[in-house]
Amino acid sequence: MIKFIRNLSINHKLLLILLFSSVSSLLFAGVLLIVLEISEFQKNTRDDLSILAQIIGNRSTAALMFGDRDLANENLAVFNNLPDVQAACLYDAQDAVFAQLQKNRDQEWTCPVSVKAEKTRFEDTYLRVVQPIIVDTAEVGTVYIQADLTPAYWRKVQFIGLIFLVLAGISILTFFLSTPLLKLISSPIRKLVDKVKKISETQDYSLRAVKVNDDELGVLVDAFNGLIATVEAQNQALTLAKDRYLALYDDNPTMVFNLKVDGRILSVNRTGARYLGLSVDEVQGCSIFDFIHRDDLPIMHDLVACCLTRPLLVYKQELRQICNKGRIIWVRATARLVEAEYQQSSLLLVGEDITEARLLSENIAYQASHDALTGLANRSQFDSYIKQAVALAYADNSEHILCYLDLDQFKVVNDTCGHLAGDELLRQLGELLRKHTRKQDFVARLGGDEFGVLMINCSLNEAFRACENLRDLVKDFRFGWEDRGFTIGVSIGISAINGSSGNAVDLLKEADAACYAAKDNGRNRVHVFSPDDEELAMRQGEMQWVEKIRQGLEKNRFYLYGQPIVAIAHHEEGLHFEALVRYQDDDGRIIPPGAFLPAAERYNLAPALDRWVISHLFEWIATKPDFLDKLSLCSINLSGLSMSDETMPAFLAEQFSKWEIPAHKICFEVTETAAIANLSHAIQFITQLKERGCLFSLDDFGSGLSSFAYLKNLPVDFLKIDGLFVKDILDDKVDLAMVKSINEVGQVMGKKTIAEFVENEKIFNLLNVLGVDYAQGYGIGKPVPLDELKLIKSFAAASK
Repeated sequence: MIKFIRNLSINHKLLLILLFSSVSSLLFAGVLLIVLEISEFQKNTRDDLSILAQIIGNRSTAALMFGDRDLANENLAVFNNLPDVQAACLYDAQDAVFAQLQKNRDQEWTCPVSVKAEKTRFEDTYLRVVQPIIVDTAEVGTVYIQADLTPAYWRKVQFIGLIFLVLAGISILTFFLSTPLLKLISSPIRKLVDKVKKISETQDYSLRAVKVNDDELGVLVDAFNGLIATVEAQNQALTLAKDRYLALYDDNPTMVFNLKVDGRILSVNRTGARYLGLSVDEVQGCSIFDFIHRDDLPIMHDLVACCLTRPLLVYKQELRQICNKGRIIWVRATARLVEAEYQQSSLLLVGEDITEARLLSENIAYQASHDALTGLANRSQFDSYIKQAVALAYADNSEHILCYLDLDQFKVVNDTCGHLAGDELLRQLGELLRKHTRKQDFVARLGGDEFGVLMINCSLNEAFRACENLRDLVKDFRFGWEDRGFTIGVSIGISAINGSSGNAVDLLKEADAACYAAKDNGRNRVHVFSPDDEELAMRQGEMQWVEKIRQGLEKNRFYLYGQPIVAIAHHEEGLHFEALVRYQDDDGRIIPPGAFLPAAERYNLAPALDRWVISHLFEWIATKPDFLDKLSLCSINLSGLSMSDETMPAFLAEQFSKWEIPAHKICFEVTETAAIANLSHAIQFITQLKERGCLFSLDDFGSGLSSFAYLKNLPVDFLKIDGLFVKDILDDKVDLAMVKSINEVGQVMGKKTIAEFVENEKIFNLLNVLGVDYAQGYGIGKPVPLDELKLIKSFAAASK
């Protein structure tokens, strides 16, 4: 029954509800009406008969007291007018029937023998009324009435039935009048249901339900339309997402595989199938391991195992994949485990073709570790192999050899035939070295015309013989370019790698120092590094100074000193001194120039040091106006490299202009050997600065034993006689003659002379006799910081 009702339409359900409620209300009202009417009827009848019995009792008091039965019957005759009363009895005080009335003589009925235990009550359709007669609180008798209410009940039933029929008619009328109202509810619902069915059948989410009223059904229609609008938007988004997914999956340029945990392919996109040269259906069911290069199968197995072991992580690996027609490509495989809720877990594998990137990376890696010109390893790769050799020597106490090769006369080929010829020579020599070294040895080009050879598991004696063999091969090698032929040599430095060796940097320094020693000893030879080699120790010391000089220039660790120069035969007004430079190390110690100037000259740092001295000296003088006023002449040393620097004149002009230093108070000192080494350039440099007003001094004159003829062409103002001659002129006649001749030539050529190393008054007085113009040395004054310089006018003043 309930199922049947559930399947009814909304309209029928509403009608059924209305019908059920009407019938239920009618039945409830009828039953309630019957109960109320019967109850009210019984109450009223009982009350009426009880009152009447009381009245009859009061009238019958005298009859009972005097025994007048006629009067008693006359009083009971009143009940003849009441159709419902069937009989009436009057009892005396002794509960005996005194008088009685019986309407229907046909019925055999007698008054009850006793009514002491009786009470007023209803029994079926009968009402029995018992009313005691009380006189002065004494019971003198009892009135007993028995009424048959069946006719009265029937009349009530008829009355209630009439009312029930009226109510039923009203309910039926109400039902029919309510039916159109129900359609106000069922009709919008039916239309909404029809629209839902149509949307469900057509999948057209653009359809909308029609809103009839603004009641709750109207709210429902609005909510439905809003829901459908949301569904439509989501459906469009889902359709778009599906299209994008299909584009992302099938049209993705990468290969996408869905695998079982054992490697079988569940699905693949079109790109993956196309790479494999198969259709999507043909690939499905195959094992992914069938398409992996056999050398990379362990990598693929490890990748799958990692995904299964730690499913929350994403793993990447590069491996080779076998494609259509056996073509092999490099693939970057990205994989992770996809755990499904209701089905077996699977692996998602995305493969990206990185063949070009891999080849490019390998090419870049090769270029990064190899020399582009010769194809040999470069310095970076060579350094890494040295580190490995050092580690191996530490581990098993083996011995290896590091060789540093520097070509001799390579610059001749470069300058004569050009860089193309030089490059070709380097290529041929690189191939020559590679062919004539052992397979386990490592050959590299370290830069320029420098090569390195690392001999693995080789003793020092074997390495020396091998290097001599390489030297002979290079010496006998004849390089031809166009119609010219060249022979070159090679200087080789050897450093041993063993358990007591330093790091790779130290080993390269040792081999480099040994190579330079071979060059200094005449080139085209082999030199073995030894810690006891004084020449190599000096070379290494110079190399260590290179970094110190650079740091000193950057961090201003150089300090300016000055040593006075005094006139010998006359008194010169003003201060004349030579500017000197010192270096302060990390411990605060002052280092003299003899420790670092050779390294600066050898490693081309002298020009930078000269610029530092000039700029800081000019700045110091410019900030001391009183000092500038008493300054007669300041001598500044210039290296031969600075004179060859084409930008030096412009730098000096900038410094003179910046600090406003009078040019006639500056004298530049250049060594005799540096000036004669590039005479024409030196003359041009000196002339250019003399035009500005600067003076020049030729330092250490005589040490080079050069011809006095050069002196004619050098427009210098001072000759500085080398102190090696001056310091022994009191005891050495040759030194005395040298000083005398240099001074006389200088005087004849109009140049002032300055004697160095003047250490005592006797030398000073002898120089005065010889006619030397100026003196400089510890006897005059030691080098001191610029702030401590003082004016010295004579040797006597200096001694004080």
